[in-house]
Amino acid sequence: MIVKKLIEKIEGEAELEFDFQDGVIRNVDIKFNLYRGIEEILKNKAPRDALVITPRVCGICNHAHLIASVGALEDGINRSVKKFEITEKARDIREFTLACELIQNHIKWLYLTIFPNLNRVLNIQESKNYALKAMYVSNTVTKALAIFAGQWPHSSYAVPGGVTCDPTFVEVMQAKSYIEDVIRFFENVVLGIKLEEFLAIKSVTNLDKLKGDFARILFMLGKNGFGKIGQSYDRFIVFGNSKFSMPGKATATTVSGADIKFVQEFEQEGSFAKAVKYKDKFFEAGPLARGIVAKEPVIKSMHKKYKDSTLTRVFARIYESAKLLYVANEILKNLRIMQDSCTLDSKIRLEEFEGIGVAEAARGSLIHKTEIENGKIKDYQIITPTQWNLANGAAAAKAMIGLRSENIASFVFKTFDVCSVCTTH
Repeated sequence: MIVKKLIEKIEGEAELEFDFQDGVIRNVDIKFNLYRGIEEILKNKAPRDALVITPRVCGICNHAHLIASVGALEDGINRSVKKFEITEKARDIREFTLACELIQNHIKWLYLTIFPNLNRVLNIQESKNYALKAMYVSNTVTKALAIFAGQWPHSSYAVPGGVTCDPTFVEVMQAKSYIEDVIRFFENVVLGIKLEEFLAIKSVTNLDKLKGDFARILFMLGKNGFGKIGQSYDRFIVFGNSKFSMPGKATATTVSGADIKFVQEFEQEGSFAKAVKYKDKFFEAGPLARGIVAKEPVIKSMHKKYKDSTLTRVFARIYESAKLLYVANEILKNLRIMQDSCTLDSKIRLEEFEGIGVAEAARGSLIHKTEIENGKIKDYQIITPTQWNLANGAAAAKAMIGLRSENIASFVFKTFDVCSVCTTH
């Protein structure tokens, strides 16, 4: 029996086609039926136009696209035009703003996707205002981000050689005040304990310290068997190198290096979204992958007990939110505002080169590849996180195999933090 289900209330739309045999899901086709053509739009444009166009790929991960895009230009310039380095100040500002983008995404995912959908699956009636909690965090974090980026979404403040902003001490303190407000919310509402106390937890045996909304969602998931379902290939990959991520791939408990040259992108029949493999195998990207590859003790402990289940996947994303808040606050404490914001002349000619840029977006590794010829973009390729997770046969599809309900399967699907517009480039 074939059952089709439209997945809405995500960034775009997706269609799941379940193949039931004897009451069990034996196969799932994931289809994205919208086409946007960002890669085609970029052809024959000036190289720096990518800094304005690529952030329009997605309204949620637009900043990650900017960082990956400017990284591709800088890679090409460094290899073919002129050797240069950006300052620690510029690098930290980029990391801070990217961390802010991930924080607001993760919190909105928890309160606008996970809580409401789990309640629906479990037939729980509640009057809690999840949207208010999500919007408070999102609005406050975005104010901090905008101090440096000028706006959010679709900022273009990162340029080859650094950033266009030059924040004052007062502006840095203002951003720090916003982040501290979010940390207080996170401690009082999400965790029920201090941030440092939570980040010091090394084992699942100590998670009984949690008292907030996070404890509640973990209890609901554990009680209803989500620690045993949603398991996928147990293979993870990360390409971004930052204060909150390290590159590498992991299979079971083994972590090793990952090389972009082994990434394979291919078309999918019946969907505008392309798929991606690494050495002919599907890998999962995102917060769980980042935690596994970085060998975070509590993530390793959770994974040892529950494998790559739905429970582990949810835990990893909220754990990363706490880690990102800590990282963002530390960056602001140590930001060297007297350093140069940009080290490269804006008039430098971009004529002939190829470059690759990588960033860790909310949903996983984002890769931009650009080829410049005669001062114009000859080719531009974007490999998005949801191509890793949401292709036919990929991690999310594997996680739904064997389930008996399309509603539960749809919830498992959404724990991967579903986005469709970034797959339809």
